[in-house]
Amino acid sequence: MKLSISLSLVLAFVWVSSSLGRGQSRPQKTSPQKLQVLLLTGENNHDWKWTSKEIASFLDRSGRFSVRVEPHPAAFLREGNWRAFDVFFVDYNSAFTSKKRWGEEAEKHLLEAVREGKGLVLLHSANNSFPGWDAWAELAGLVWRNKSGHGRFHSFDLTWEQPEHPILKGMPRMYKHPDELYHRLVNPRGVSFQVLAKALSSRASGGTGKREPMVLVHEFGKGRVFHTTLGHVWPGSLKSRASLQDPLLRLLLARGTEWAATGEVTLAGEPARVWDPNRLSPAERAAGFRLLFDGKSPGSWRGYRRKGFPKKGWVVEDGCLHHLKRGGGGDLVTRREFEDFELKLEWRIAPGGNSGIMYLVSEEEPAPWMTGPEMQVLDNAAYHGGKNTWTSAGALYALIACGEDVARPALAWNQVRILKRGNHVEHWFNGVMVLSYELGSKRLLDLIRGSKFGKMPKFARARRGLIALQDHGDEVWYRGIKIRELKRPATRKSR
Repeated sequence: MKLSISLSLVLAFVWVSSSLGRGQSRPQKTSPQKLQVLLLTGENNHDWKWTSKEIASFLDRSGRFSVRVEPHPAAFLREGNWRAFDVFFVDYNSAFTSKKRWGEEAEKHLLEAVREGKGLVLLHSANNSFPGWDAWAELAGLVWRNKSGHGRFHSFDLTWEQPEHPILKGMPRMYKHPDELYHRLVNPRGVSFQVLAKALSSRASGGTGKREPMVLVHEFGKGRVFHTTLGHVWPGSLKSRASLQDPLLRLLLARGTEWAATGEVTLAGEPARVWDPNRLSPAERAAGFRLLFDGKSPGSWRGYRRKGFPKKGWVVEDGCLHHLKRGGGGDLVTRREFEDFELKLEWRIAPGGNSGIMYLVSEEEPAPWMTGPEMQVLDNAAYHGGKNTWTSAGALYALIACGEDVARPALAWNQVRILKRGNHVEHWFNGVMVLSYELGSKRLLDLIRGSKFGKMPKFARARRGLIALQDHGDEVWYRGIKIRELKRPATRKSR
């Protein structure tokens, strides 16, 4: 009898183990169910057609959300299945349109939804909307009225006032964020809210000289409201798109949307862990971009004047091309040349570090900088060259100054674009065009003659060449390296 029981137990153990091994009984990890977002838009003095498309895209690509863009919010809130959504994202401004209100039934449904536990997100000028609708002012907490305003579009730093709040916890601070900075918003309903982030509205930018609220949260019944005044994008202004293209603002909006819907945040605190910078977005693919680095292998890169990738100094790790401090290895160059192009990438530099991005490089000289113009990569705060705008981050090194100091602190990620079409070249740095010039122009040739490059006859002469990443002996990281080739501008034939 004892033998029989023991044998039965052994057989049972073997069957359970076998079943688990085949995956029949082992519990499976499942991803959280996607949150349903209703993006209310369609009326705005801002560029809602562009912003709504971008918001839907980056929320969807996070894998956490499914987004419906609704350009007729009044009709949908009145008649549609609005109860099926977890959170309402408002990219809408009625203040400058003929449609001042949504109508009694639509407004009633929105208030009912939030009171019963749905989330609400307000972006930028949504707080301008519905003067006279007291409940909207109560939802928003702060609204634009009477003496409210803003200075010029510029780059500024944000401070985290509540760094342990779920939305901000684990997120890096936002430095040199390009945007419009609202001031003198009012709280006519006396709403009790938490301010998560502030920024200085500098008098130099046309502001108040005070620290103004940029992000706030509060509860409305059982629902949660996330409200940010950031995200200004003006119709026809490509420059202003930089606000919503800032990866940290996108992350803030995604985490704020998740919190509004659930009260919790599961999205990572680093943009690269939510959206892989080494993958093309649908918009980038449609525009003709391709990857110069996939985050896994050197791929398109080799050593300068070498056939292969350096065996020391440079490593591929954590989705980056990483140069180790005093690691050697030399400069990297692309495996093919480019003529007219738009190059995009992200970089970060160690404290006191120096590197550079060169283009139109040939391998006729001992070093890439002897032929290719350089966009400086630098820790402006700690490296001695950072005090001089001619050699600071973003500058055309030693030739043309960086037009605006938008460099972020050491170890923070910076976004750059280099545009070359025909003889025209632009440097874009953290969303700002900091300089432009014409190859072969008298201005540039005079600057070259007066610099150390004057003794280098092949410097900035080519109109086609390699792209190089500099080994200056310091620790630096590059990622999100993407390029698209452009058509040459049409030239007029002489008669």
